[in-house]
Amino acid sequence: MLTCIIRYQIDPTQREAFCLYARNWGDAIPRNGADLIGYFAPHEGSATEAYGIYNIPSLAAYESYRARLAADPLGRENYEFAQRKRFILREERNFLKLASASEGATGDVSSVGRVT
Repeated sequence: MLTCIIRYQIDPTQREAFCLYARNWGDAIPRNGADLIGYFAPHEGSATEAYGIYNIPSLAAYESYRARLAADPLGRENYEFAQRKRFILREERNFLKLASASEGATGDVSSVGRVT
């Protein structure tokens, strides 16, 4: 299992537009095959940093998911909304694998061993 963390730099004057964008993904992402953890908007601290986080089984599954999301009516509409409103100034994706799981857990770190 991989966790995709999308880091957004957003226009702080358009926080509500980002929140609408996030709510739309709350419907579209799970429907198209990813396990959405959530979208997070600025609250305290940075007024420009936001995140989207979801799990996906593999990079191959991610490619299929992205194709379905691009074809989804709400997905297309949400992409167009973001382009039209221009509230996303920068977007960066990272794929991470769980490293803190115990042996036999989903993170598949059993070959790492234990510190003695």
